[in-house]
Amino acid sequence: MLNSEKIAQLNHETQSMTPAEILTHAFNLIPNIAVGFSGAEDVLLVALAVRIRPDVQVFTLDTGRLHPQTYRFIDQIREKYNLNLELLSPHNERVEQLVREKGLFSFYTDGHEECCEVRKIAPLRQKLSNLDGWITGQRRDQSPTRALIPTFQEDLAFRGRTGPLTKVNPLANLSLQEVWNHIRMLELPYNKLHDQGFVSIGCEPCTRAIGPEQHEREGRWWWEEATIKECGLHRDNLKRSDN
Repeated sequence: MLNSEKIAQLNHETQSMTPAEILTHAFNLIPNIAVGFSGAEDVLLVALAVRIRPDVQVFTLDTGRLHPQTYRFIDQIREKYNLNLELLSPHNERVEQLVREKGLFSFYTDGHEECCEVRKIAPLRQKLSNLDGWITGQRRDQSPTRALIPTFQEDLAFRGRTGPLTKVNPLANLSLQEVWNHIRMLELPYNKLHDQGFVSIGCEPCTRAIGPEQHEREGRWWWEEATIKECGLHRDNLKRSDN
């Protein structure tokens, strides 16, 4: 783990750096680090990371509720970059209990956090407990809750192999348009849901296409307020960033 002084220094140094330069810093400073790939536009992270470290660890959360297009895209990326891409699955017992007690769509009335805890947070917590850092595709323009995210931060939500994790957000300074400019310039594959009006892509029951004037996160958990549209992967860190 990097100490708070080093993290503050890195955030100052990386403000004018490219995502590739930030990734290089991360790999040099934290050898035991992995990329968390969502199956959406953060494919840019994977493409940049494998150029710097061909054997980079990459994982994705298989909640069991993803779109078919997302599963196909994940496998396409695995093959294209010759990745040992790890799919993290929830514990069957916890999923079965949730479904037995509340059905398949309880999040529409109870809120999404309980389902996300079972299907996403618990398997992620187990994976991160073996790492010293992880890399995400968070950007400041994604939502009101992410407006202040830094490029480097101490992860306050999860524990790593030897203590707190360092979380790295190489795309933090980019806009959605800039991310897509990179995807097109580098001719990267992308999730075909993007061609159907999906911008931010998550689980099938909780994601929908948006209109041209809507913000990208309006298609996620659309029945909830914009200020609470986080599943728990990043929420605790975002609260600290806002202080």
